[in-house]
Amino acid sequence: MRILRKIVSVDRSKCVGCGFCRSVSVCHARGRCIGCLACYHACPYEARVLRFEEVECRPVRLFIDGVEHMAPEGVSVKEALESIGIMFGEPGSRGLTAPCGLGGCWACAVLINGGLERSCITPIRDGMRIELDVEGLEPLRIVHGPQPHRVGGKATPWWEVDGLRYVEAAIWLAGCDLRCPQCQNYHVTYDNSSVPMTPREAAKRLAECRRIYGTSGLAVSGGEPTLNRRWLIELFRSLRRMMPEARLHLDSNGTILTRDYVDELVEAGCNNIGIEPKACKPETYMKITGIRDEELAKRLLESSWSILEYLVSSYSDRVYIGAGFAYNPAWMTLEEVAEIGDRIASIDPDLQVTVLDYFPAFRRRDIRRPTASMMLEVKKVLEERGLKTVIVQTGIGHIGPGDRIVHY
Repeated sequence: MRILRKIVSVDRSKCVGCGFCRSVSVCHARGRCIGCLACYHACPYEARVLRFEEVECRPVRLFIDGVEHMAPEGVSVKEALESIGIMFGEPGSRGLTAPCGLGGCWACAVLINGGLERSCITPIRDGMRIELDVEGLEPLRIVHGPQPHRVGGKATPWWEVDGLRYVEAAIWLAGCDLRCPQCQNYHVTYDNSSVPMTPREAAKRLAECRRIYGTSGLAVSGGEPTLNRRWLIELFRSLRRMMPEARLHLDSNGTILTRDYVDELVEAGCNNIGIEPKACKPETYMKITGIRDEELAKRLLESSWSILEYLVSSYSDRVYIGAGFAYNPAWMTLEEVAEIGDRIASIDPDLQVTVLDYFPAFRRRDIRRPTASMMLEVKKVLEERGLKTVIVQTGIGHIGPGDRIVHY
C-alpha cells in the first residue's frame, strides 16, 4: 500500500542541541516519523523540516470498539481513526476532539490497549485495541504548577495587586490551538512528556497552594486552558467545592469558547475570566499567532471578540471580566491600538484592559521589549478612546489604572 505522508526531518544547520525535543516535546513514535507535526511546531529554532513523500506502508489490523479494521502502518491513531470515518468534533465541543495536535491537552485521548492515551501523537501498532468511549474515566491534562503569583493575569482585579502579597495560586495547562512565534510560556505549551493529572489532583494541589500563601484567587492559564472542556469544567467544579469563597480565574485566548461553554464554566463556579483577542486586523493576528490560513485567522479573531461581548452582556453581574492583548511595535501600530480601544469601549468602557509588553522568547528572538515610555503611550491611546481601567505591563512594574504603579 503506497500513501502520501508527512515526514519531518532535522535540519542540522539550524539545530543547536537545546534538548527541547528530548525533554519537553518528545517523539512518541521513535524510529519512524508518523507526521503528527508535534516536534515541527515545537522546535524553538525551527530546525524541523516538513516534506511530503510517497511511501510504502503495509496494512495493519486495528480493533476499534471490538470491530476489526485495516489501516496503513506509520500513522497516528488519530489519522487511522479518521481514515475509517471516525470524525473528531470541533475544538471545545464535548466528546472526542483534537484541538492542539501537540500532545499536551489530552482532549483526543482514547483507550489504547486498556490505558488512556493521546491519539494525536501515538503511532498505531498491529493488533492494537482502541476504545472510543472514555466518558466514564477521569480526563487527563498536563499541568505545570501550582505556583503563587504576585501579579496575576489579564482579569486579576487590579485593586488586589500590590506587588507585595501573592494574589493567586496558579496552574498552567499544556497545549494550544495557536502557534505564536513569541510564545512566553512555550515550555508549558509544547510539553507532551510530563505526567498528566486528573482535575481532582490539580484542584487539590491548587487549593493547598492557596492555603499556604493565603491568596484570594485560584488561576488557570496556559497554553490554552479551554482545549479540554471536560477536564476544565471538572476542575472548576472541584475547586468550587473545596474553596466556595475563592475567586476562580480563567485566562483564555477566546478562540474555542462558545456561549454554551461559557455558560457551563460559570455554572461550574468560574467567576473571573480574562479574554485576549490579541488584535483587530486579521493580518496582525496572523503575525501574532502564527496562523497562516487567512480565513481561519479571521474566524478565530472574530470568535475571541464575540465571546468577550457575550461575557460582558450576559455575566457582568456574576463574573469579573478583563480583556488583554500583547503589544510590540514589531507587529502592531498605535493606530491599531486605538482600534482595539474603540472596540473594547463599545463593549464596556469600564472593562479592565491589561496590555502585556512582549519580549524575545521562543522563535521571535529578534524583537526588543517595548520600553516603559512606549507602554505609557499605549496606555494613553487606550484611555483617549474612553477606557477607564487600563493597566500596562512594563519593565518597572504595572502602571494603571490612572497613575498607579505597582513594582515587582
